[in-house]
Amino acid sequence: MKHNLVRQTIIETASRLFYEKGYNLTGINEIIKEAGIAKATLYNHFRSKEEICIAYLQYKDQLFFEQLKPFIATYTPGKNQLVALFDFLAAFYNQNDFNGCWCLNTISEIPKENKEIRVVIQNGKETLINYIEGLLAGIPELTEADQKVYAKQIYVLYEGGLSESHLHQEIWPIETARGLCEKLIA
Repeated sequence: MKHNLVRQTIIETASRLFYEKGYNLTGINEIIKEAGIAKATLYNHFRSKEEICIAYLQYKDQLFFEQLKPFIATYTPGKNQLVALFDFLAAFYNQNDFNGCWCLNTISEIPKENKEIRVVIQNGKETLINYIEGLLAGIPELTEADQKVYAKQIYVLYEGGLSESHLHQEIWPIETARGLCEKLIA
C-alpha cells in the first residue's frame, strides 16, 4: 500500500509542477523536493523523467474524464450533451489554475522524435474523439459515418477553443466554438 501511495504522491506532485511550469522547466530534483522523497525513492518508481511525464498525462486524462462524464450526464442526451462539452470547457477555463491543455502544453515541449509521449497524447485525444462520437449516437438522424465525421469536427472546435482561450486569456474562443458546434449539429 505504501508503495502505491508514494508513487501517487510523485505523480500528483509532478502533475502540478508540469502543468504550472511546463515539462522542460520542471527538474527531477524539484519533483523530489516538492514530493518530500529521496532520489532513490523516485527512481524506484520511475526510471526517467519521461516515464513520470507519461504517468502525468495518463493521470490528467483520467481526472478529466472523471469530471467530464458526470457533468455531461446532467444534460439531455443528444445535441444538449454536445453543446455541454463547451460549458464544461468554460468551467475549466474559469478555474484559478487554468493553464490550457496539459497535452498540448507537453507536446509543444518535446522533440518530434519522442514517439512514446506523443503516442500517449494521441491516445488520450482519440479517447476524447470516441467519447464525442458516443454522444453523437444520441442523435438518431445521424448515420454512423456522420457520427465519425462530426466527432472529429467537434473535437477540432473543442481543441481550438481550449488552445485559443489559453493563448488569449479570454473565454471568447470557447464561446465561439460553442456557437459553431450548435450550428453544426442544428
